Amino acid sequence: MATDSIEWSEATTDKCCACGEHRTVPPDEAPETPRERVNRRWNEIMQETRVAQTGVQILFGFLLSVAFTPLFHDLGTFDHAVYVITVISGATATACLIAPVSIHRFLSGQRMKDEMLEVAHRLMMCGMLLMAVTIGCTLLLILHVVVPGLVAKLLVGGVMIWFALSWYALPLWLRRRSARRAAGRG
Repeated sequence: MATDSIEWSEATTDKCCACGEHRTVPPDEAPETPRERVNRRWNEIMQETRVAQTGVQILFGFLLSVAFTPLFHDLGTFDHAVYVITVISGATATACLIAPVSIHRFLSGQRMKDEMLEVAHRLMMCGMLLMAVTIGCTLLLILHVVVPGLVAKLLVGGVMIWFALSWYALPLWLRRRSARRAAGRG
């Protein structure tokens, strides 16, 4: 049974099932059973997916309409290439961020929530990366028209560095800091 694998792996390794990182329970919280933990984590990832889906769907809808504007045909080869990359990354981000819902529909009731959680986690991470690429390419497309030349690329580079710092580096830093604190207590 799938929940047996959760109980065994988390009980023996004290690691979370989706990311494999060390789990700590604050002293003022009651410990969760493995089933409660996987249900909570599933609900959390579904809520996070809803937020990300909304953003990528709005952006993707905007991108699809751009090709039908009069100015689009006046853009150069570089801008058309950026547009194609942007639309493809937006479509793949949409697919990644909606996939957990489809997986849940197909596998609901099959007692596979731990496997679904792991796959949904990976799809969310991939979808968020693709959404950042889509946003960066969208900015490049817009800024290349508004502020031609190197300035547009530098601005987009700065924004993408901010995405990398706030979406990836900061959470990883917080995770490491928490692990160091937990190791110091243990």
